[in-house]
Amino acid sequence: MPIKIYKPTSDGRRHSSVQSFSDITKKKPEKSLVVFLPPSSGRNNQGVLTVRHQGGGVKQFYRLVDFKLTKFDMEATVLAIEYDPNRGPRIALVQYTDGVKAYVLAPEGLKVGDKIMSSQKAIEANVGSRMPLEFIPVGMFIHNLELTPGKGGQLVRGAGNAAQLLDKEETHVLVKLPSGEVRKILKECAATVGSMGNADYALIRWGKAGRNRMRGIRPRVNGKNMNPVDHPHGGGEGHNPIGQKRGPQTIYGKPARGVKTRKPGKWSDKFVVKSRKVKSQ
Repeated sequence: MPIKIYKPTSDGRRHSSVQSFSDITKKKPEKSLVVFLPPSSGRNNQGVLTVRHQGGGVKQFYRLVDFKLTKFDMEATVLAIEYDPNRGPRIALVQYTDGVKAYVLAPEGLKVGDKIMSSQKAIEANVGSRMPLEFIPVGMFIHNLELTPGKGGQLVRGAGNAAQLLDKEETHVLVKLPSGEVRKILKECAATVGSMGNADYALIRWGKAGRNRMRGIRPRVNGKNMNPVDHPHGGGEGHNPIGQKRGPQTIYGKPARGVKTRKPGKWSDKFVVKSRKVKSQ
């Protein structure tokens, strides 16, 4: 998906870019696979704000994407590549041989007319094929990766992401995740062959605040611009430093920017062979 840049005819156009949508083959979604997504505005069932900077936005309809692909050993044909407003990558509308239609994540290189299959045994490792990790060849790139057998894909679902299968052990396989973390995962967990498509999504420049408001993202305000009662960095005249604090803090007074948030001694530490790389800010 190439990025389209307009002429700078206005301040909003000057520093913005959009998706070209040249890879989309079907505009309207499948009615049977769409549900209305009510806005939460970042609030829980009691109306308390639990996630900041959310609210408003254009009405979205949620596409029911199948992350499990439990129709085993049944070939599916790709009918269309569609846009999904709820995620970065494209989704593919597939139809199984029994006539059932479903949405799946579209990996890089998947085209209309291609055949995909999901199985619990070894099958040919084509792009879009899904099988347990023990049957996927070492060195292959994978996505939509399970952590618990049968639960459905939880990892590597973002646009342009891919994990790599490094080695196989007796009960686990070693997988290198997009963050750089090398992790042991049960060999019975399933994954889909190929890397996620729409890698250029990360290159989009939104250009103006209004485009983010349409996405449901509300403005963020620096703590230095607030009052002391509202943020640990607040107060003072103009843009003052954060004072005698040891480092930057969140609005709740906890350390921010590059601080490891994983609890030491977590039960799943034994599965992490190599920690992910934390970018210093």
